[in-house]
Amino acid sequence: MFGRASHNAVITIVGAGVIGLAVAAQVAGKGREVYILEKNETFGKETSSRNSETIHAGIYYPEGSVKAETCVACNVLLYELCQRYGIPHRKTGKLIVATKDEEVGQLEALLERGRRNSAKGLTMLSREKVKELEPNVEAVAAISSPSSGIIDSHALMRYFLNCAKERGGEIAYKSKVTAIERLSDGYEVTVESGSKYFTFKTEVLVNCAGLHSDKIAQLAGIDIDKAGYELRYCKGEYFSVANSKNRLIKRLVYPVPDPSTGGMGIHIVLDIEGRMRLGPNARYVNEIDYK
Repeated sequence: MFGRASHNAVITIVGAGVIGLAVAAQVAGKGREVYILEKNETFGKETSSRNSETIHAGIYYPEGSVKAETCVACNVLLYELCQRYGIPHRKTGKLIVATKDEEVGQLEALLERGRRNSAKGLTMLSREKVKELEPNVEAVAAISSPSSGIIDSHALMRYFLNCAKERGGEIAYKSKVTAIERLSDGYEVTVESGSKYFTFKTEVLVNCAGLHSDKIAQLAGIDIDKAGYELRYCKGEYFSVANSKNRLIKRLVYPVPDPSTGGMGIHIVLDIEGRMRLGPNARYVNEIDYK
């Protein structure tokens, strides 16, 4: 790759998670030289493969926020993409449950927020209706979100990567960006690959480095403190449920979120194979450690 790129590239993307690969699939082609740099040995080794693989409906985010608007719009687009290209997914639906009367007010406020965000098909369910849908769930009330679902995140990333490659994009693994210099007509990027270093120029540099995106921004000359880009790491852990209990529920089940925890609360997660997990919890940590 670097033999061709050493003179110039049109677009370089740092990070081969789902965002970086989606960007690459979109911008590759039309005669552009598009390169993806990934420091790991393959794509999607960090955040993009360490999540609940949920297709969200847009309920939780502040009204008018970019997250709310894009989540609602992309919920529809993602299902269309999966159906068109055979990406494994399932529109399971989701219940957000109140387990005590004191939580019902919070549930109603969440329902109103979701409706203001234009999340699709939200309804409030009684205790009896919850029991009818999910006999093994105990709740005094629940929000039903029929457009929530699950997806095979690796299959989605593989689709985006294949799209980028078919359109002429290239990817370099084990390629860590170590320096970025701003030029009048783009950027000069230095990459560590094994024991060697390569430097090349690119007209456009796209930062999709996930948990390392603040460091890439800093290398590019951005004052991350002033810009508010410095990241705080929040770690979550999942817990497997015995196979004998995998069929106890058919939908995702979430609690009423507790703002003090920084997350959506420990919920029941289903995957494409039907396995069940509980998680994630949430706690702030000072460094990234996948052990």
